[in-house]
Order: sequence, then C-alpha cells, then structure tokens
Amino acid sequence: MGYCSCLFSTKSLLTLFLISAIPAGILIALERVPPSTHVYQYHSNSWFRECARWDDLNRRFIVSYLEGGLGVLKPPHDGDSDSDSDGDDNGVVLDEVTVVKDDDLKGNASVGFTIDRLRNRVLVTVGDIKGNSYSADEKSFADDVAVDDEGNAYVTDVKASKIWKVNAQGQLLSTIRSPLFSFKQFYKNLVGLNGIVYHPDGYLLVIHTFSGTLYKIDLKKGDHAIQLVKIVKGSLAMGDGLELLSPSKIVVAGNPSARLLESSDGWETASVVAKYWGPIHRIATSATVKDGKVYLSHMVGLGYPKRKHVIVEANLNI
Repeated sequence: MGYCSCLFSTKSLLTLFLISAIPAGILIALERVPPSTHVYQYHSNSWFRECARWDDLNRRFIVSYLEGGLGVLKPPHDGDSDSDSDGDDNGVVLDEVTVVKDDDLKGNASVGFTIDRLRNRVLVTVGDIKGNSYSADEKSFADDVAVDDEGNAYVTDVKASKIWKVNAQGQLLSTIRSPLFSFKQFYKNLVGLNGIVYHPDGYLLVIHTFSGTLYKIDLKKGDHAIQLVKIVKGSLAMGDGLELLSPSKIVVAGNPSARLLESSDGWETASVVAKYWGPIHRIATSATVKDGKVYLSHMVGLGYPKRKHVIVEANLNI
C-alpha cells in the first residue's frame, strides 16, 4: 500500500485484520469456487498489490506494488485473430515483470496511479509510511490521483482527507480542504478521501471510503467549489477506486467488489444501478476498462512461494 513497513498504514492494517479473521478452511473453499467471469491470474513475489490499469496502447496491464514500484502483465494471446476478445490463455498464469523501482522511495508504497496518455507519462502516488518523511505539516498518505486537461494532478490524502493540486512540472499549486471531508464519528475518518477521477466537463469526483460520501469539485469555479453528490439509491460505503466509464457512469471498486453508479443530471445526484460480487476475500481496490469490459484489481495474493494475484472481469451489464 518486504511489506512490514506497509503495515503502519491504516488501510493495510485493516486489510491484514480482515484477512487474518477468515479461517483457512473458508479461504480454501472460496478459492475453489469457479469464477463466473473472465480472470487474469499472475504470479508475483509479494502478498499485496494495489492498483491495475489497462494500457491499451501497449496492450498490457500495469500494476502498482505496495512495497514500492510498478510491474507489467502482458496477456500472451491478446489481440490475436485466433483468440477471443478476452485473450483466453487457457489457464496460463502470467508473470509480473518489474519496470519501475526507485531506491529513494524504498519502503514506501506505490498506490493509485493514472496513465496520462496525452503527455506520455504515468503518475503514481507514493504512500508515506516511513516516519512521515515527506509530509510537511501532518501525517498523510497519498492514495490516488487524477489528471485534468492541462496536466494538473490531483492527489488524494486518505489519512488527512485533503487533495493536493500539482502542476505538470511537479510544483504544488494548492491544497484542497473542506469541513465536508471530515465527520463527527471518529471511525468514519479512519479511511477518508480515496478514489478520484477527472470528468471531461471540468470537475473532480472523489469518494470518502468509510462514510460512502461522493464529492463533486467544480474546477471551473475554483478548487474549493465542493458539493455533495446526493446518492438517491444504494450506498457507497467502503468504496475505494473509481473508474469513469462515460460522462454519466462510474464504477466504484471496494466492498461489494464493484458498484455501477449512474447520474442523469451532471452528478448532482446519482444511483447505484448494478452490483458485482467477486472474490471478496481478495479485496477489490481498483477498476479499469479493457476492450469495453470492467476489470477489478485485488489487493491480496495467495499461495507460496509465489503469490498468485487476480484481475477479475466484473459483470455489470454495461
């Protein structure tokens, strides 16, 4: 979110608690349940992975390491004329190939990231877990990032519930704060602002995990034009990563594994119109789109000596 240092983050502690509370027999039974949708399996050398994004240009998945770094997964038959649209690999388990390792940030977590195709770059958030080494004024944990049309990045702080705005040159421009981001009930503040996406109409949509609150931040009116999106049907509690499917649809990864959220009024209000329950013991953390289908990255890998991770298609009838 070597993993011992990551255990100091609230998110990782909660994950460890949830996994340790599941008896081994139940875990084995859950693993033996045949998947109802397409699944990409891959081996790695660590128990935990956070985010996966489909890189359509290079026809590969990019995954972030909770121990720090990025890797890629290349489906072997993807795009072949004699394979189906899912790149069916006949049960082959893919191998993760590390492409980014930064010794300066060793021990910190590579968490959410986004592919900025226009500027040919990948922006990765780094969770600060080494004694608050990089936070200026308070304990923080960078969790996810979105990019606007001008190349400005918006980084959520899941611990202190704020958003950093950083320009394309890497300079901090401002910090977005609001009383709307915090709650009287202390437990709702344990895991705060999390998944974030940039909407093509010029605003951000951001989720607060433990409260299930969705915010709309209109950038055309300034960084602090913040309002609550009224959820008229369903709940977004325990929502994590967001993926914008269209101007009116968002997928929320988390628990349940995925929720399809739809708005018909420019995200003044929204409704949960579909749910998908996947391998809940593996904990869905992010969503991505590959060839028009939604896939979910899961945090927990199982197996020894190599851990097997999964990226699972979410059946949301989109």
